[in-house]
Amino acid sequence: MTTDRSAILAALDGVGPLIRRLGQAHTQLWQERVGGETTGPQFTVLGLLCVHGAMDQGALGARAHLDKSTAADVVERLRQRGLVTVGRDPRDLRRKMIGATDQGCALATGLAGDVARIADQLLARLAPEERAAFIALARRLAAGDEEPEPWGPSAGPVRPKRAHVTTPGQRD
Repeated sequence: MTTDRSAILAALDGVGPLIRRLGQAHTQLWQERVGGETTGPQFTVLGLLCVHGAMDQGALGARAHLDKSTAADVVERLRQRGLVTVGRDPRDLRRKMIGATDQGCALATGLAGDVARIADQLLARLAPEERAAFIALARRLAAGDEEPEPWGPSAGPVRPKRAHVTTPGQRD
């Protein structure tokens, strides 16, 4: 068997290893600034609830870009710490509603500066216009088939770009 060194080297120098290294750098900075008590997904969930108010668990998972199982685990950990409340929607008892407590919003507010400084430190080698371009491109790539939406207070629910509808007898 022959080894295609150039293909291996190209793969080792590709986007996957770069994203992994950026993830490691972000994790290290997170540990230094925030610590291990609150994770990135927990901060995201708290931040979304504080900015947008209580919402059902499905909408929260979609906005936080978490799968159903991960969202449920994050919510449960935050509930155990007294940072969120979990209840039923009085109009539809099947819906589980999640809301941030005052303590949860205080924590999110307190961590927001550290999270912003982590991003600044991670992107410190880039000029301001390069940072903006990098963030725009990363958002576009992360969005996949979803409409890219801002994180701001006006961000709506995640919507697919296009619906794929099949009729009976139609093949995909």
